[in-house]
Amino acid sequence: MSSLRHTGIQLIRALLILWGAFTVTFFLLQMMPGDAVMVRFMDPELGLSPEQIEAMRVLYSGSSSPVFQYLHTILRMLHGDFGYSVQLGVPVRTLIVAALPVTLRLAVVGFILSLVWTLLIAVGASLLPARPLRQAFQAIPGFWSAIPLYWSGIFIIQVLSFKLRLLPVVGVGPWEGVILPALAVSLPIAAPQAKLLLQQIEETGRLPFVMAIRTKGASQRSVFFRHILPNSVTPCLTMAGLSFGELIAGAIVTETIFGLNGLGRLTRDAVSGQDVAVLQAVVMIGATGFVAANLMVDLLIPLINPSLRSSAGWKEKSGP
Repeated sequence: MSSLRHTGIQLIRALLILWGAFTVTFFLLQMMPGDAVMVRFMDPELGLSPEQIEAMRVLYSGSSSPVFQYLHTILRMLHGDFGYSVQLGVPVRTLIVAALPVTLRLAVVGFILSLVWTLLIAVGASLLPARPLRQAFQAIPGFWSAIPLYWSGIFIIQVLSFKLRLLPVVGVGPWEGVILPALAVSLPIAAPQAKLLLQQIEETGRLPFVMAIRTKGASQRSVFFRHILPNSVTPCLTMAGLSFGELIAGAIVTETIFGLNGLGRLTRDAVSGQDVAVLQAVVMIGATGFVAANLMVDLLIPLINPSLRSSAGWKEKSGP
């Protein structure tokens, strides 16, 4: 199977996943109790007549059949139109454009920090001279996994911002403002990555070729960085792709704690107001980011580790 065909199959799978995510989300939102249009426009202070309220339901497709709404919504989204927010009366695309950069900055910085923590834990647990220190580094992933995200966020604000005054919470630029939130969200993401990497390092260190290199007198540091670590990172790349889903899921709590106006806060407000159009758009953006990250990992792994090309379905082009 050629690399082009392998890429095509992965793209088709990605599109099917996105279609499935849209379909499941759409019908789950349709089963929500209540009518957001009625809740919004039946307020006596608005002074709308029943005819005007019904006209608003028609405008928001609330009186159409579920099948018509499904086809209408999916065709509209394919053209980049997410509809209108029932609560705010503005295009959903306007809300997404305003909130998405904040969440993307949080995701990028948090993802980079999680990779840094993972590498530092692996190096410390493998190369520190004192055994108690190595064992302490090995225990860090389990400790971080047990810390609730909201607790770590509050703790980081209290210590780094209020006590040590290293980074302010308010009055900072767009990138400086996501450092503390990214630090909080990176810890639970780095924990499973580091645990998996430590397991892979231990297994790789027992392989015959590594033991043969050690018998030739190579230093532990050289064996670790040149042979053990490069052959242990492949499974962690897959988990790193999955961690983008955790970043989106953790955005609601993180953005609420640190007062960020990103997709997390937008989702929270949409849930409280039963704003179906906003919820559908946010879910699809999260699913697209999740699928894109995993697609990139699937395509990069055979390039990084040539030994996996046959299992991934790649076929090298033979020479003449």
